[in-house]
Amino acid sequence: MLIATLLALTAAVLHAGWNLIAKRSIDPFLALWGQFVVAGAASAVVLTLMGGLPAAGWAWALMSGLIHVPYVLGLAWAYQHGDFSLAYPVARGGGALIAAIGGLALLDDELHALSVVAILVIVGGMVLLAVGAPASQVLVALLVAAAIGSYTVVDSHAARQYGGISYVLAVFIMMALCNSVAGVALGRAGDLRKLSADVWRRTAMAGIMSVVTYGLVLVAVRRAPVGYVAALRESSVLIATVVGWRMLDERRGNVRTAAAGIIVTGLILLVIAG
Repeated sequence: MLIATLLALTAAVLHAGWNLIAKRSIDPFLALWGQFVVAGAASAVVLTLMGGLPAAGWAWALMSGLIHVPYVLGLAWAYQHGDFSLAYPVARGGGALIAAIGGLALLDDELHALSVVAILVIVGGMVLLAVGAPASQVLVALLVAAAIGSYTVVDSHAARQYGGISYVLAVFIMMALCNSVAGVALGRAGDLRKLSADVWRRTAMAGIMSVVTYGLVLVAVRRAPVGYVAALRESSVLIATVVGWRMLDERRGNVRTAAAGIIVTGLILLVIAG
């Protein structure tokens, strides 16, 4: 259990870490695009060695990849124009909330009384976070949350049908391809090629971090209950909020940390509820 705890907490730190790299970059869209190109390339190698994925699984992976385009565009805008301590917890908390509702509506998941309490707690934390924040920043973070919730529902269905590891690697590949098409369509291909070697090193590191984060969670759930690991994994919401307050000097740090703590509590309750 101790090893699983350390793995899950490391995954939380890494997830907040690669998001911080994107936030602190000059152009978050290029940083995220480059990161997912690296992650997609690494995933393609691993998936090839594993023997691939059924054709039907690729269709779902493509759907997830397409949803990741507005996710990346929205997240890039949120990091370019807003606070890390607002965008990250609203996006992650809201995404989990929408995924829970989507699972109820589309995947025949059950809604228990504790789930309702958890949803209300998460909403309360997000409302507290939004107090005093510019409406545009809150709206974009909620749009990112909608994308997270949408691809989570898609991925949850597909992973149940086609196997978790192979499918998620396929999703990383499709994320890279779909965002590359979007980047080219936006006329940003030249900008990506012009990134300095130093920026590419940070981008590559973020890409590897995103893949390793998932791998650590997979290993952790082999050693501890999934709910326990998922709850620890969501501590990244609190980590990101404290980082935004202490490292990036973002305002209302005390209030946002308290709000993030409420969101994490709601997420834990949601996990416990099943």
